[in-house]
Amino acid sequence: MRPTRQRLALAALLVGDGGNRHVTAESLYAAAAAEGEKVSLATVYNTLRAFCDAGLMTEITVDAARSYFDTRTDDHPHFFWEDSQTLCDAPAEQLDIRSLPKAPDGAEVARVDVVIRLRRRS
Repeated sequence: MRPTRQRLALAALLVGDGGNRHVTAESLYAAAAAEGEKVSLATVYNTLRAFCDAGLMTEITVDAARSYFDTRTDDHPHFFWEDSQTLCDAPAEQLDIRSLPKAPDGAEVARVDVVIRLRRRS
């Protein structure tokens, strides 16, 4: 992957302080604009996909219209807050999956994404 100015700027926003991030392309685009970075939304999408392809991030699909990009690449579950449309890590040590369905012939399980949808009680 070529280290372009835009990619370096986006990488700094994602991991500059060492914290884990769950971002959408739109939220990263807004953060870049707030920092004065000149980058198009298409470039942000392409960069996030390139980071995922390189194993630097993981894409978490919440629904057909929205994906989040996670800078933490180990296997772990997520909470998705429906009211605020935010994604955060869930405690992995509390998740207990005892078995998975057998993959069809000619296929293997590549990964299991666990997204637990939450809403605030009324």
